[in-house]
Amino acid sequence: MKIAMVGSGYVGLVSGACFADFGHDVVCIDKDPAKIARLNDGLMPIYEPGLAELVAGNVRAGRLTFTTDLAAGMAQASAIFIAVGTPSRRGDGHADLSFVYEVAREVGAHLAQPAVIVTKSTVPVGTGDEVERIITQAAPQVTFAVASNPEFLREGAAIGDFKRPDRIVIGTDEEWARQVMREVYRPLFLNRAPILFTSRRSAELIKYAANAFLATKITFINEMADLCEKVGADIQDVARGIGLDNRIGAKFLHAGPGYGGSCFPKDTLALLKTAEDSGSPTRIVEAVAKVNESRKRAMGRKVIDAMGGATDARGRRVALLGLTFKPNTDDMRDAPSIAIAQTLVDAGIAVAAFDPEGMAAAAPLMPEVTMTRSPYEAAENADAVVLVTEWDAFRALDLERLKQVAKVPLLVDLRNIYDPAEVRAAGFTYHSIGRR
Repeated sequence: MKIAMVGSGYVGLVSGACFADFGHDVVCIDKDPAKIARLNDGLMPIYEPGLAELVAGNVRAGRLTFTTDLAAGMAQASAIFIAVGTPSRRGDGHADLSFVYEVAREVGAHLAQPAVIVTKSTVPVGTGDEVERIITQAAPQVTFAVASNPEFLREGAAIGDFKRPDRIVIGTDEEWARQVMREVYRPLFLNRAPILFTSRRSAELIKYAANAFLATKITFINEMADLCEKVGADIQDVARGIGLDNRIGAKFLHAGPGYGGSCFPKDTLALLKTAEDSGSPTRIVEAVAKVNESRKRAMGRKVIDAMGGATDARGRRVALLGLTFKPNTDDMRDAPSIAIAQTLVDAGIAVAAFDPEGMAAAAPLMPEVTMTRSPYEAAENADAVVLVTEWDAFRALDLERLKQVAKVPLLVDLRNIYDPAEVRAAGFTYHSIGRR
């Protein structure tokens, strides 16, 4: 089957490469000539483990190509995916659908064969209706259907998530469109991946509801961590105790500095706006968004308190280890490190940082932070070392070396990576999240 993937960003590139690896003929289309040129040269626009190798293998096999020519790329395609960005719109927090609608108009202008137009981008409820209206207006004589097929990819594990999904959600009421989508995902039938067919509007809401629920779990366990510190309990014991309940589950019950990334912040905000416009406000999600935003700067204040308070901390130096919102990505969107670093800088503290993949993206967002070449260089003469992102490279630091290069042996672990007794035995004063 021929598939056209419009948009070669995170979702489009990963999805296109994986579909090609299933044996489909895939054309990834993007209007950015520089991006397409880099992809044709084998250079990835994002960091995702295994992606460069997956792309290269399918390009060599002739199943994956890249172009800026939308008309040529979508010619003869049975499924045309829209996988462009839907960032928060400035001013009101609604999802910015201008890129989606622009693609819909261009697809309608060039559509010459029956095809399923598949919205892969994360979009509010009802977006598919508008996409259908736009294409109908542009191509009234062509048979087509608009389906919703939300993605559930975790950055850093996207290829595995695509090939071994928990579920595949497809929203359309057209039986012929369902048959096309079954053929698109037929290779996953061997893995018995469950395919859930729903209405288009239900599929659109499933994506937002899923992300809002996960964001709620993260925020809940973070608040429980704060309570643990006040009452002398251990959040890791508490999380395990409630996570063993099958109705709750253990995933997303890891206390930390708050959620970030490309999905949870913008999707919870977009869901809030949709709910408000529909006259059905979501008060729980509203509280989650507010609590998470305030938590990021609170983590900066936690570091300052560990250094003896604002007066003692002023003029001193802090090392931040990890900047991206999670490991195995270079994504800095809404990363907690941004607010943490700004809180420290605002308090008159010098900040040095190291991240295995995120420093190029982080530097413009943190102009007052010094980027270094290793965790030990960042820690030189530091009055506190702060673990912000749980990269594997930080899970077994040489504590003796770290102690030698740091000015003060103070470790603030915002991800609870280390065993408190081990760190204290190495001569550090140790602070973590939700533990005594």
